[in-house]
Amino acid sequence: MKQMIKSVALGALILAGVLQTATTRAATAQQSRNCGPRDLVVSRLAEGYGETRQSMGLAANNAVIEVFASSESGTWTITITAANGMTCLVASGQAYEALVEALPAKGNDA
Repeated sequence: MKQMIKSVALGALILAGVLQTATTRAATAQQSRNCGPRDLVVSRLAEGYGETRQSMGLAANNAVIEVFASSESGTWTITITAANGMTCLVASGQAYEALVEALPAKGNDA
C-alpha cells in the first residue's frame, strides 16, 4: 500500500514538472512573439494599424500601461512597458470609441 502511494505521489510530481516546463516554454514563446523594444512596438502600431497613444498610467513595479487606438479603423491595443524598456502587448481589438463621461454626483452610485 505504501509503495502504491509513493508511486502515485512520484507520478504527480513528475506530471507537475512536465506541466511547469510546458507552461514556462509557452510563456517564453509567447513573450518573445508579443514583446519588443518600446520604440519598435510603437512604430509598428502606428505604421501597421494607424494607432496612436490615447491614454497611459503607471502600474506596479513602475510599469507603464498605455492604450493605443485608431479613430479611423477603430482598432485598439493595450501595452505594458517595463522599466527596462521592453513593451508587451496585453490586449487588442476593434470598435474603439473615445468617451468623455462626467463622474456621477456624490451620493449617486449610478
